[in-house]
Amino acid sequence: MLVNLSDILRKAKEKKYAVGAFNVPNLESIRGVTAAAEELGVPVILQHAEVHENYIPLSEIGPIMLMYAKESSVPVAVHFDHGASFEMCMRAIRLGFTSVMYDASEKSYEENLRETSEIVRIAHSVNVSVEAELGHVFTSAVGGGEGRGAVGAEDFQSLEDCYTDPAMARDFVDTTKVDALAISFGTTHGVYLTEPKLDLKRIAEIKAKIDVPFVMHGGSGVSDEDFRTAIYNGITKINYYTYGAMSGAEAVKRGVEEAGGRKIFYHDIVKMGQDGIKENVKAAMKVFSLI
Repeated sequence: MLVNLSDILRKAKEKKYAVGAFNVPNLESIRGVTAAAEELGVPVILQHAEVHENYIPLSEIGPIMLMYAKESSVPVAVHFDHGASFEMCMRAIRLGFTSVMYDASEKSYEENLRETSEIVRIAHSVNVSVEAELGHVFTSAVGGGEGRGAVGAEDFQSLEDCYTDPAMARDFVDTTKVDALAISFGTTHGVYLTEPKLDLKRIAEIKAKIDVPFVMHGGSGVSDEDFRTAIYNGITKINYYTYGAMSGAEAVKRGVEEAGGRKIFYHDIVKMGQDGIKENVKAAMKVFSLI
């Protein structure tokens, strides 16, 4: 069933679990993610990231995401991820997405505050939830996918310059009225090449200032234990894509190798990828849902 993001996250916050949010740039990803959620009986968030417009445009994939959400046996929010422009966020809202993320985190604080407030004003008038980002999530040189190139701790004078400041977060949420806030505490988009060094206490410090659902972007390389600690400290939405996409590719590779000289068809290949994504996503959902 299609639901509002705020409804899903409110329940997750109350019951101390997190909901997986999965980017789905093709039909097989949508089918794999929704099948995983239905098998486990957990809510899920289907996402289309603006950076994936080069794979498939919002106008094509959006209606398919909405169809699967409406027909699903579990609650499904359909979310526009990392929207970099006002125009794209409005397109998602007009299509029927139940939430959008407006990402102005690379702009000045004042610009982020002003532009996010305007998105919230419009979205809330039509019962659409809004996520925003404050701070800087690192981006790997391998599969980072956010369109900004590699960004690491070395690009800042200190970690305090990129991590989310608790006092600033309170001012931002109070002013913009966002429904969810993506915070920075050391995670990375893409393939994490070294073990992440996370400031998990920062999540609790921010939570002491404001009581809204927090979002973890860049979960690559994070251990199950650290995921659970982050959830306990206040994370209620976890964005997940890189390792699911890699698992789909690995499943295809294995299937082709196992076929040997036997002829295989394209529909066999996409089914292999879909099944690989589903199994990886199920494993992630179990951690997020504390199953």
